[in-house]
Amino acid sequence: MVKKIYFNSIFFSFFFIKEAFAAESGGMPQLNPEFWVSQIFWLILTFGIMYLVLSKLILPKISNNLETRKSQILENIEAAEKQREDSEAKLKEYDEIIYKSKLEANSIFNQAREKAIKDISAKRAVLDQQIDNEIAEAEKEIDLLRKKAPEKINKIAIETSSELLQKLIGAEINNSSITAIVDDLSKRNGDKYYGN
Repeated sequence: MVKKIYFNSIFFSFFFIKEAFAAESGGMPQLNPEFWVSQIFWLILTFGIMYLVLSKLILPKISNNLETRKSQILENIEAAEKQREDSEAKLKEYDEIIYKSKLEANSIFNQAREKAIKDISAKRAVLDQQIDNEIAEAEKEIDLLRKKAPEKINKIAIETSSELLQKLIGAEINNSSITAIVDDLSKRNGDKYYGN
């Protein structure tokens, strides 16, 4: 690129020679053909130094900077690709952990539910047994009370009748006659009330 600029500048300097002859008549000394050799010398020297400075100092630094940036960009791309692969691997591991955790949670939930159902069934069976036992005991007590009820009623009737008659008559009455009357009445009416 520096060579191209150098040759273009020489080409344009010779291109304007035609106009230099025209300007000589106007009194411009830099366009006087007498000074052209020295002007060409200084032109070649100036552009030669500029070419050397550009090609030996500036362009190598620019080229080195470009190469450094290119290698750094490639390293960054490789590092990003590696990080992407690592991220994908981690994401896959994370998904597997979540899947296993869900399976384990479902298994624990199912086991807990089955255990709760078994416990509830066992407690329900025990409770049903207890209720059945209590119902049986209550029925026994009711039967026992039903059997003992006529005797208690008779006893209460005899005592109450004896007290009433004693209060009405004012004299003590023999309990055996009252007992016989109450027993007779209870035998007659017993079938109605007790099913005997």
